[in-house]
Amino acid sequence: MALREPLCRFLRATLSSCQHSRAHSVAVLGAPFSKGQKRRGVEYGPKAIRDAGLVERLANLEFPVHDFGDLSFQHLEKDDHFMHVPFPRTVGWATQQVSGAVSRAVGAGHTSVMLGGDHSLAIGSVEGHAQQCPDLCLIWVDAHADINTPLTSPSGNLHGQSVAFMLKELQDKMPDVPGFSWIKPFLSARDLVYVGLRDVDPGEHIILKNLGIQYFSMRDIDRLGIQRVMEVTLDHLLARKQRPIHLSFDIDAFDPALAPATGTPVNGGLTYREGIYITEEIHNTGLLSAMDLVEVNPVLGGGPEAVEATASLAVDVIASALGQTREGAHVALQEIPAPKEDTEQLRL
Repeated sequence: MALREPLCRFLRATLSSCQHSRAHSVAVLGAPFSKGQKRRGVEYGPKAIRDAGLVERLANLEFPVHDFGDLSFQHLEKDDHFMHVPFPRTVGWATQQVSGAVSRAVGAGHTSVMLGGDHSLAIGSVEGHAQQCPDLCLIWVDAHADINTPLTSPSGNLHGQSVAFMLKELQDKMPDVPGFSWIKPFLSARDLVYVGLRDVDPGEHIILKNLGIQYFSMRDIDRLGIQRVMEVTLDHLLARKQRPIHLSFDIDAFDPALAPATGTPVNGGLTYREGIYITEEIHNTGLLSAMDLVEVNPVLGGGPEAVEATASLAVDVIASALGQTREGAHVALQEIPAPKEDTEQLRL
């Protein structure tokens, strides 16, 4: 059964203490990190998104915006491959830092907005959110499932293994990756939905099917339409109980014609309207508690216009998730203003 507006109103009216202050302030956290994959440049993503006007746009939404700047990461000098996984200790340390920062932001009553950086950072972002809101659910908008284990990953890159570190059902399938002893699986497969998949590795496909994870490929979006996809997504995650939503949004979910400045583009992605509809519907639940916007890479894309288009799209996604509507973000008015006497005199 689809999640209808009465249920949305009920969810907003019965928020737990974890979600209650979510709409009152936003914490922006930059994570300039690229070692979860091999292409340089994604570490400049947070700056590109800020330069595209993120903070100014959010300031128009009538709640306090706190930009806490960028986290500082270091590349460990001795960080040998684990199997064929590069930089495992560096990535593990970086994700642990992100976890702490997101946990503090959510614990202080902010909606956390983490700017990547590559998608390995979501390991820390979602885990830090779960420290404060252990019953959270996760919506992963991406061209890729990012659910490989080191044993199934063709590339070894950890940005393609993020979800595997989170899932309880994969605990016995994950080797002890150096640098990740700090994290224990915390998310059940039923609490995860993918939207926008179109490049899934063979091992990932087996995992998705065996664990019964709800996912919507681009074929599903073509077949059902984005409205139905979001109805089923929210019903699947929220019908049993209301709980915080974590949105992890990879910019490569969009078609490369819209978001060319990213490291792993795949043709046939989301349109602008589909992507913004996703975030509008998540916002309308009143349950968004934290989000990630990752994989904007200013070094790629073929020139400054491509970078600007991709970064501006990232700003639109974040602003929409936090309440900007396509009718415009309006200052609240109690009544239609009437002309005053001095205004009439000026007209004369």
